[in-house]
Amino acid sequence: MTGTGTRPSRAVHEREITTPVALTLPDGRLNPDAVGWTRTPLVRTDGIGRGLLGRGRNKRWEYWAVTTPTHVVALVTSDIDYAGVHGIWLLDRRTGETISHDALALGLPRVALPGTLGEGPVRTRTRQVRIAIDEVDGGTRLRAVGARVRVDVVAHRPPGHESLGVVVPWSDRLFQYTVKDVARPASGTVVVDGVPHAVPTGESWAVLDHGRGRWPYDVAWCWGAGSGRTDGRVIGVQVGGRWTDGTGSTENALVVDGRLTKISEELTWSYDTADWMAPWRVTGETVDLTFEPFHLKESVTDLAVFASVTHQCFGTWHGRVRERSGAWVRVADVVGWAEDVHNRW
Repeated sequence: MTGTGTRPSRAVHEREITTPVALTLPDGRLNPDAVGWTRTPLVRTDGIGRGLLGRGRNKRWEYWAVTTPTHVVALVTSDIDYAGVHGIWLLDRRTGETISHDALALGLPRVALPGTLGEGPVRTRTRQVRIAIDEVDGGTRLRAVGARVRVDVVAHRPPGHESLGVVVPWSDRLFQYTVKDVARPASGTVVVDGVPHAVPTGESWAVLDHGRGRWPYDVAWCWGAGSGRTDGRVIGVQVGGRWTDGTGSTENALVVDGRLTKISEELTWSYDTADWMAPWRVTGETVDLTFEPFHLKESVTDLAVFASVTHQCFGTWHGRVRERSGAWVRVADVVGWAEDVHNRW
């Protein structure tokens, strides 16, 4: 392997949070009581982006990706304090064609993001991209319009469905709250060049990456997610690394039929940076996964103060993960992605 994403795996002790808590103290610093993980979104993040503390370091975003038998579509809307980065990206899994509609708004981003997840609409309106995300009865409605792509999809939330929330502390000034919500059943329509394509119920899945926090300027991460069915059960895979190493927090979990098992390990990522399409490995005491790519999405942005290098592979997850009962759960043909990202922002 030419590149290895993280150091050897090791167990960490993490605290489960079961009651609502504010991410920040009144002075804007990290609330120590918020450090931990949740099964449902319980962390209030209204303090991010307010006041002078951390100015320039505040990052707020919503990223949704929807996988169908024929397409992958991703929506991002964000406010990184001095710019808004927005986009619609689509992959036709049958032909390999991709379409990108991107917008970078410097200065005051034209974006509306709720202070806390689910407590208001998400809106982005630029010449290139329009995005609207709303909580609706039983789920979340995702709408987006670009020159060639239109999206109208509902990410359903079955009763009792659990998602991973984690607060990652670098310091009392720099910290991140992330919600990774995998294996949300999806339905709706994606229109490409005027041709509608169904997002079929039972075969399509939505994943949310919700972020609120204050970040170091230079940071790298790995992230992998997958959703699908194995042995008649709905499987959601959520793994990450590098950015959380040494913080005492991890963003690793398995979701089976909507029930979440927290994986409190810093996992080992192994992949070849000279051949991104080679299989990736994510392993630990309770995780033994292989990711086999079928498409590579590469992007490079360099605007002096803001730079990003992303290698995101889409493909299928295979292997096994130990759930909270102690039993191993088989993972097979679960569609998703694995990525290596380095940001200066």
